[in-house]
Amino acid sequence: MDKFSTMRSFLRVVETGAFIRAAESLGLPKSTVTRQIQALEAELGVKLLHRSSRRLRLTEQGEVYYKGAQDLLIQAERLDNSVSGSDATWRGQLRVEMPGALAYCLLIPRISDFMNRYPDLQVITSIGNRTSDLIDNQIDCVIRVGALRHDTLISRSLGTLAMTVCAAPQYLEKNGRPTHPSELLKHYLIQVRSPQSGRSFEHQLVKDNGSFAIQGPFQISVNDAFAALCAARAGLGIVTTYAFLVKDALIKGELVSLFDEWKVDKLPVHIAWPENRQLAPRVRLFSDWVRGQFNDIAITGNPPEKPVHA
Repeated sequence: MDKFSTMRSFLRVVETGAFIRAAESLGLPKSTVTRQIQALEAELGVKLLHRSSRRLRLTEQGEVYYKGAQDLLIQAERLDNSVSGSDATWRGQLRVEMPGALAYCLLIPRISDFMNRYPDLQVITSIGNRTSDLIDNQIDCVIRVGALRHDTLISRSLGTLAMTVCAAPQYLEKNGRPTHPSELLKHYLIQVRSPQSGRSFEHQLVKDNGSFAIQGPFQISVNDAFAALCAARAGLGIVTTYAFLVKDALIKGELVSLFDEWKVDKLPVHIAWPENRQLAPRVRLFSDWVRGQFNDIAITGNPPEKPVHA
């Protein structure tokens, strides 16, 4: 029995919650994974998993073995790379989910730097901001904008994203330019909803000691930042969105910024991973690289060093 291969299969069975999902993610037949776990239990002389038609559950001995196997495989990966003498030897696949706006405008245009550092790593990206179960979807880590609502994730702050209120010139010509946030009640806003919760994002404008909620009627509601940008360019209303996303449109005059003397509250950004997984080296490498990109483009605050529960 290949002990390391069997350990990997055992970990994946626990993480995915099913033999068939574990086998699919490992590229192995289900029968192979089943035999590996049976052989492992026979060799150890203990049952590691309680099996039922609905779900798998770790036994007390399985809990101990699971944590120990995680530690051992991570240490083995670190040992292999420490003696090779080159970061380029990090191998494997890294599955990452990130919102479209961050993917298209910030990270993917810069990711060649990461790939050049670690040419043997494959980064498999999923574009979105909505995965609720990273293990079922075989996602190693996610980058999320806004409050994290899942306490089963460990998160690391990437800082905050600056926001801007703006509208197209044709909208302002037709409807007038608001000079105070209270006037927004007389305008159409482009409502932006969270892909995770379905609720509309709420923002505040702050000046001196006063603050106003950005609220008003809407004709169109979207759950994607790029869709909101398209709606704003089409003159459908006033939008509150990421400053980096509308920077070029403001420079070209396609959009006009509003309430420049007011500050819009910023949105937090995190990178997160399942709490029942130790931080794999390749995830740590990507996390450190992403944090460097956010600091470099100067759109975030200073993230804390210590990971926290989401």
